[in-house]
Amino acid sequence: MTHIVRAAPPAFVLPVLAILALGGCAELSKAPAKPGADCPVCPAPARQAEAAYRQTPFAAVPGWAGAALAPGLRAFAADCAKIAATSALRRTCDAARALPAEDEAAARSFIEASFDAWSVGSADGVAEGMVTGYYEPVLAGGRTRSERFRIPVYGVPADLVAVDLESVNPDLKGLRLRGRLEGARVVPYWTRGEIEAMNPFRAPVLAWVEDPVELFFLQIQGSGQIALATGERLRLGYGDQNGHPYRSMGRFLVERREMTLDQASMQGIKAWAAANPRKLREALDFNPSYVFFREMPEGGAGPIGTLGVPLAAGYSIAVDPRSIPLGAPVFLATTWPLTTQPMERLVAAQDTGGAIRGAVRADLYWGSGSEAGALAGRMRQQGRMWVLWPRGEGPPR
Repeated sequence: MTHIVRAAPPAFVLPVLAILALGGCAELSKAPAKPGADCPVCPAPARQAEAAYRQTPFAAVPGWAGAALAPGLRAFAADCAKIAATSALRRTCDAARALPAEDEAAARSFIEASFDAWSVGSADGVAEGMVTGYYEPVLAGGRTRSERFRIPVYGVPADLVAVDLESVNPDLKGLRLRGRLEGARVVPYWTRGEIEAMNPFRAPVLAWVEDPVELFFLQIQGSGQIALATGERLRLGYGDQNGHPYRSMGRFLVERREMTLDQASMQGIKAWAAANPRKLREALDFNPSYVFFREMPEGGAGPIGTLGVPLAAGYSIAVDPRSIPLGAPVFLATTWPLTTQPMERLVAAQDTGGAIRGAVRADLYWGSGSEAGALAGRMRQQGRMWVLWPRGEGPPR
């Protein structure tokens, strides 16, 4: 079997640029922080990602023989327009689109003839990593402020400055520094606590909601819907972020002994917040990161991931793109939330997240609403991943 280790471009320049440009407080990312269940054990963003790829026969991939492959192949086929036309993955994707959508036999035959499976591990040989979940929250709210709906959902403020680092170094394509102008200097943008303390904070208000904790989790997920009294739904997508790194409220509460590690799910954090309103502001402000939204067109098929296509419930994952190429099909072997029951399926790498870091790291998109939220909020499983890459093209790249 082939064993390849690939490292990302040297990343020592990133903290230096951050310190020089924004006083050391800026987050270097291109996507919202999406740690799934706000898990307190999510890995901190790594400076450098190394992945080891080992070619694996399909027969040796756990769960492959019994898995339904057609749903994941459909999710992958939605990527085609977003994959470079010159890529071997694009040619394979275009061919996948021509298959009958529900034909499982045709899907399996196509995949096994068109792809090689490459197991993903860390450079030091670790083949398992964390699999969390995320979802699209649905919050009750209104277009105007009322006695019930008093918490603003902000759009992107006009004074937020984003600097694309590709202009400094081509290896930094897709990475940004964020801040604001103070005279002739670029300084860190306001933190969550500073934004919440401003009255008013100067940014467009897209909607008003009832619960600051629900808004907090809406920001963590990076997209969502506002259910209006008229029966309409306002769909919100990720607009931008204030440049500060994500810090887990769950970790904060565990370290303060407000809850145990096992209790630090999304549901556990919401229950704690309801029981401790006087402590809530401090816990929320522990995370200086703040996400701003944009209004999405009506009737969309789903939230849009980093790749630019609607996410497929149960079959789209967020990954670290330094290890897993965006757009690639991935076979995921993990377990259902809070159980040891195997969950083995083909998914598509269509999204990223500020807390999704590491070679073997995935965040599974569960869909919209409370049922999806219950699954996502409890998912903190171990899992393995195999990238499917066009046959004969070598390891993923």
